[in-house]
Amino acid sequence: MTTKLPALAFRNIFRNLRRSSLSAIAIAVSAMAIMALLALLECMEADMQTNLTSYYTGEVRIRHESFEKYERYNPLHLSLEVDAVLPLASSVEGVEAATSRINFPANLYLNGKNNGALGVGVDFATEVAFIDFPSLLTEGRIPQEGKNELLIGAILAHELRLNINDKVTVLTSTALRGSNAMTFEIVGIASFPVGGLSSKTLYIPLDRAQYLLRMPGQTQEILLQVAEGFKEQEVAQEVKSLLATSLGLETETKAWKDLNMMYSLLSMAKLIYYVMAGVFFILGSTVIINTTMMVIYERMREIGTLGALGMQGKELTRLFLLEGSFISMAGSTMGTLIGLIIIAVLGKVGLNFTEAMSGVDMEISSILYPQVNWWIALFVWFYAILIATLSTLIPSRRASKIQIVEALRYV
Repeated sequence: MTTKLPALAFRNIFRNLRRSSLSAIAIAVSAMAIMALLALLECMEADMQTNLTSYYTGEVRIRHESFEKYERYNPLHLSLEVDAVLPLASSVEGVEAATSRINFPANLYLNGKNNGALGVGVDFATEVAFIDFPSLLTEGRIPQEGKNELLIGAILAHELRLNINDKVTVLTSTALRGSNAMTFEIVGIASFPVGGLSSKTLYIPLDRAQYLLRMPGQTQEILLQVAEGFKEQEVAQEVKSLLATSLGLETETKAWKDLNMMYSLLSMAKLIYYVMAGVFFILGSTVIINTTMMVIYERMREIGTLGALGMQGKELTRLFLLEGSFISMAGSTMGTLIGLIIIAVLGKVGLNFTEAMSGVDMEISSILYPQVNWWIALFVWFYAILIATLSTLIPSRRASKIQIVEALRYV
């Protein structure tokens, strides 16, 4: 009898195909939803990592030791000597690329009004390893060193009705706590993946930023890219120690993961969603539990007959457990496949969050392209089968405890 249990369980599923299909669909919907959610979270995490290490902090960021303490006051006087720090930091094993940046609050003076923006002074030559500016250009070209030229975000240019070759006056506070202004010509308009950059940022050559801010030879921060196979935290610690021993300079040198709380929260949220996935599958499995309980009561006489023919309680449990596992396998497979198809389509079309994220200062791209992750697919498939199958244990054990005589009398 034991050897025939799988065939018997498979046949019983088709005795009431509608009910079995309902159970399978419940598991499929749960698997599909969790599959899509986890793929989106993976995409957001990878996208945030790319944006943070490219546009914001690099993989390692070097600043003056006291800069963070007074950051709200824009302490540009707490700066680093480019010619002293940059070569030394670049010499550390594992450092693949380095660049200098100066971030400063700015006002664009247009038609008698000031419009807030964020200015960034960059060395466009060394930024190649961090930001691919040419690929982001929608109009114009990259600003040239030594010239009063700037590149502006596409949304900011649209809002201020600025075009290529227009001139704009940039007002800001200097490192000496005074005010200064310079007129720049717009030579490039760029569309950044992060909405916040496109809507408020302008980039100027580093030497022009140093002149505007009264910071000759100085920089606010130096960003590093780490070669593959090296750990950012270890490289950061080595750079910090080298600067302290060689220059007597105490710095705040940290890896990007230690600088960004949002990324840590996103990683934590991913773990929470894995737990939520289990809850989803348990909710979906309640349909199987209800279905199995109904089947047991409907087949009470059959259970009694099987018991009278010599089927043991453990075999009855296995029979209903097999039925539940077959249904959960069908539902999980169907849901996972549909989820993979949806993710593959979205990976090409993209999920556009431009409107939803307008006004939100978050380091996530406005358009996300989820990618198929086979490990997630395997996890969801197996997880759904495991939880749904285990959920049938409750009604299956109920079947094994039914008395043969009572079952045969059941009407």
